[in-house]
Amino acid sequence: MSRSNYSDECDDNLALGRWRGQVNSAIRGKRGQALLIGILAAFDTMPVKALVADSLITADGQFCTLGALGAVRGIDMSNIDPEDYYEVAKAFDIAPALAREIVWYNDEWDYYGKETPEQRFSRMREWVLSKIKEPAHSV
Repeated sequence: MSRSNYSDECDDNLALGRWRGQVNSAIRGKRGQALLIGILAAFDTMPVKALVADSLITADGQFCTLGALGAVRGIDMSNIDPEDYYEVAKAFDIAPALAREIVWYNDEWDYYGKETPEQRFSRMREWVLSKIKEPAHSV
């Protein structure tokens, strides 16, 4: 298993479709969009453009995607179990489905583990940008 708790064993296409719907709804929603915009802003303030996997924050002060935002928001992440996506979701005020999705992209997208922390940062920044909705324009 993994920090995201995602699995390759999904034989129920309807359940998978419902899950993807929950994830997409969480991304498009007000809290999800606020989170993504906050992550983008946090990324822009990082002096070292690199992200780690498997931890919100490491002992030497490196972050994963959510950890970067937590640091900017002043969230005490020392007591958050990074494997408990309900706890992570509560700390960041997002749906558990969105917490799991971000963790999966941050930690597990690079199946072969050849990605550098700098490459992970670039990929996650592009992913976040791709999920932010364009603001509505008045006519």
